[in-house]
Amino acid sequence: MTTLETVRLEDTAFGTLASQHRLLNAVLKEPLPKAGTFGFRGDIALAFQDQVADEARPPAYSLEQVLAVADASTGKIPVLAGYLHNFAWLKDVADVLADFLVPEGTYLFFVNNIDFLKQYTVPLPGGIIAKILPLDESTVWKETLELVGIEKNDVKKMSGPEKLEHVLNALADETMSYPELSYEDGVATMEPVRNRNENRPV
Repeated sequence: MTTLETVRLEDTAFGTLASQHRLLNAVLKEPLPKAGTFGFRGDIALAFQDQVADEARPPAYSLEQVLAVADASTGKIPVLAGYLHNFAWLKDVADVLADFLVPEGTYLFFVNNIDFLKQYTVPLPGGIIAKILPLDESTVWKETLELVGIEKNDVKKMSGPEKLEHVLNALADETMSYPELSYEDGVATMEPVRNRNENRPV
């Protein structure tokens, strides 16, 4: 894994997820500038609908707008950000990605149904730490840039892989010291899921 040419999707954690038909709506799925790393922007299916015969159905729900890097040498995903329409699905993230997350990793989830003024640190099984921020009418990309203090013009002339690597490196360096909340307490206090289309013009 010393050159870009040798890093393929199947060499990484994304290869396993792809074989499970979990990688969807990819806008970027290619090696990053740093040797041995592979980037992904898209959705990761968390749960599937029951299928009838060979009928292809969309997933029941997904981790959306994912920004992530996989390390081919470790088989892990050290940095990931994404959008969850429901805080309760954080458990599915922990289950689906259990083999690929690491305690020293950076995992940021923008969530629809938490208080807009709150930010949390949520411990997950295996020593994994999730950082939780609210999100309504915005995108993971835009909010992540804002969080790490990167202007859109800073990355304007970069290629897709360069942009993703630059932003995820900055995210990994971000401290994000938010108050701790257990998953159970988060589920108990989460708000109703907002209709993501209700404020959009028809």
